[in-house]
Amino acid sequence: MMFVIIGAGLWGISGTVAQFLFSFQKFSPEWLVVVRLLLSGFILLILTYTKDKHKVWGVWKNKRDGISLLLFSIFGMLAVQYTYFAAIKFGNAATATVLQYLGPVIITCYLSLRSRRLPNIKEMIALLLAVMGTFLLVTHGHMHRLSISGLTLFWGISSAFAVAFYTLQPYKLLMKWGSMLVVGWGMLIGGIGFSLIHPPWRFIGTWSLPAFFAVVFIVIFGTLIAFYCYLESLKFISSSEASLLGCVEPLSAAFLSVIWLHVTFSMIEWIGTLCILSTIAILSFKKTKVI
Repeated sequence: MMFVIIGAGLWGISGTVAQFLFSFQKFSPEWLVVVRLLLSGFILLILTYTKDKHKVWGVWKNKRDGISLLLFSIFGMLAVQYTYFAAIKFGNAATATVLQYLGPVIITCYLSLRSRRLPNIKEMIALLLAVMGTFLLVTHGHMHRLSISGLTLFWGISSAFAVAFYTLQPYKLLMKWGSMLVVGWGMLIGGIGFSLIHPPWRFIGTWSLPAFFAVVFIVIFGTLIAFYCYLESLKFISSSEASLLGCVEPLSAAFLSVIWLHVTFSMIEWIGTLCILSTIAILSFKKTKVI
């Protein structure tokens, strides 16, 4: 639980930092995605190589594992990042976050269908609180304030499915090869694949010292450490639990906005925060897990 909370928290913080780059430094989301994937993936694989140089290439000697890793890289690692930023690009952060957090709904429904059972009471309560809390936090409780274009809806729904795939698909790979290797290759392959569409040298924006440190933070903490912690958590808790606890992401973004941007929270936003924290308390008492 601590792994997924740390990972999601860093995602939320890096999301706010990325918004700074997009709004004030005019950075391109495509450039940021490809650079963070390439750099983080390369660093992770170097660290893995220093521990066991044979393990780095071992995953490709098994055809099934290699295919699974390729699927995870493109439809998981790359997709979960780009679809979210694309939804923000064509809409706004609030809309994109609400649509992305349909991911836990998709996961819970999939696991229930696979095991041919209905979600239990704790899962249903935690799921409802997570969805409701995220909605209140990012929309202030006003549905009519969401302006959803066709492209925003498409990329937002795609983001939710990418989150579900990213959480469920690599379980066997993680258990066999470890988080560092799987995440490293996933990021590097995803970055190389996306480079064919948007090369990293095609830069748009304005560099400054704060922008440089912002990119470093996003690559190291918001990508490298965050994704590693989240996937490492899947060894110990179920996919549905990890996704629900991942709602800490908008919570950390909200706290950073209060501290850094001096945003005043309304009562409805604090209610949303309480809903998200409640899911952590509920799931901490959950003894069984389904994976």
